Amino acid sequence: MREEIRRMVAYEAASRVNRQRPSSVYSYDRGRHTSIGSGYDYEAGAHFGGSGSSLYHYGTASHLNLSIKGTAFSGYDYDGGHHFSGLVNGRSVQIYDYGEGRYFNYSV
Repeated sequence: MREEIRRMVAYEAASRVNRQRPSSVYSYDRGRHTSIGSGYDYEAGAHFGGSGSSLYHYGTASHLNLSIKGTAFSGYDYDGGHHFSGLVNGRSVQIYDYGEGRYFNYSV
């Protein structure tokens, strides 16, 4: 999964679980903050959004599904062709990317 897509997943999962839109996403893997506002990723220079479980990232032209159950989430990245899953714990988001075969941690 592309970093831009993982960032969108972290943002959307945290937003839906916490019922609050964060203003940035911090990637521990990259050691970097990315400003995000009103469905716009400033680092990618692109909008993202969708409705229900269907999301779209306009910068990468990528579709994905995202389902939330409590603080857990899962989905499918059609661009990369792999599943992902994760947990939201307050401001922390952990994503397991099945395509990469590892965890990615974010703070929102």
